[in-house]
Amino acid sequence: MLSVFLLILFVSFSVVIFFGAPYLPTLKKEKIEAIALLDLRKGELFLELGSGDGRMLKAMAKNQVFCIGYELNPLLVLISKVICWRQREYITIKWANFWNEKLPNADGIYVFLLDKYMEKLNSKIFKQKNSHPIKLVSYAFEIPKKKYEKKKGPLYLYKY
Repeated sequence: MLSVFLLILFVSFSVVIFFGAPYLPTLKKEKIEAIALLDLRKGELFLELGSGDGRMLKAMAKNQVFCIGYELNPLLVLISKVICWRQREYITIKWANFWNEKLPNADGIYVFLLDKYMEKLNSKIFKQKNSHPIKLVSYAFEIPKKKYEKKKGPLYLYKY
């Protein structure tokens, strides 16, 4: 029974590498800096592509920002739903592969994706973007051939 549980854990946490990045929680300092870089206001829409345990979603919702988190790992979806329960008025957590989703017109996006996926993300945002301005903060990885607006430690701010 334990081996089945461990296998489920292993698969849940490792398969996401083929779509974006492994689970790595955003540290408190970087969370605060990412929120400051995005500078979203009450009522705006925030997307987290790979929302993990929901820490960023919860922090954004405290500012009355509407949030949608996309997460592939079903265990992390359950954990984040519990963690974000009190802010459920502002937070939607989807068990989904964001690559296969039409993203809503967001004001801000936060991602931690491996380097090899950043150009693909840039293309996805350009294809789905309308005239609505979008701010994107990437943790640790730059978008190739796109100039960032600001860098704060491992965080890169891009504007579309």
